[in-house]
Amino acid sequence: MTKELDALLTELYVLVDDHVVAPRTGRGRTPLLSDSELLTLAVAQALLGFRSERRWVRHLHADPAWRALFPYLPEQSGLHRRLKNARPLLCRAILVLAQRCPSWFDDLWMTDATPVPCGTSRETVKRSALAGHAGYGYCASHSRYYWGLKLYLVCTGDGMPIMWCLAHPKLGEREVVAALLTHNHDLLRTGQILLADKGFAGRAFKQITDAMGLRLIRPDRATRPTPTATSAVCGSGSSRSTRP
Repeated sequence: MTKELDALLTELYVLVDDHVVAPRTGRGRTPLLSDSELLTLAVAQALLGFRSERRWVRHLHADPAWRALFPYLPEQSGLHRRLKNARPLLCRAILVLAQRCPSWFDDLWMTDATPVPCGTSRETVKRSALAGHAGYGYCASHSRYYWGLKLYLVCTGDGMPIMWCLAHPKLGEREVVAALLTHNHDLLRTGQILLADKGFAGRAFKQITDAMGLRLIRPDRATRPTPTATSAVCGSGSSRSTRP
């Protein structure tokens, strides 16, 4: 624990307590670890790069400095249960933190999708708990099939996520992104630029983005001639027709 991290966590706790967690009302026993402290610990775990909850809890109990900031530190099972029940608060905390980043107000957003493999063997596919959600898909970038999900992301120019979702790999990219934008319509701003690849070409998707006030920018498909090529063809044809 350093002084810089101590100051950062203190400021983070104040922000979460003021703008994320509602004031506690009604009767009942006050939890030993408040929701504001729980969210602060969750953000600190991500900042320090602890991917395992067990290692994170062992680190908290081994360092006395954490005990000075958080008088009560639960065990791994209790922390996991609290975080699972606090999912709506975690989503709101992520949104509040994102809205305080300078890139949140950028006029340019980018969207893309990438595969998330979840299994490599047939036995894993049969026994996995994701069997009802994941499926087989094809990754054109790596020229291979995979079993898993597909991650869709809308982010700013510096990579800060604005909205995301996991979907079945056999679903169309345009349908998933259209549903993602519709679900998070309150985050959209009129005149926002959405940069996408050529896979998002289509009149229906263009109409959806126009109705939301977004300006869609994407490269043309390889099968569609560019305006320069079209004019050159027309010009060469007209020149041949005027020859005697």
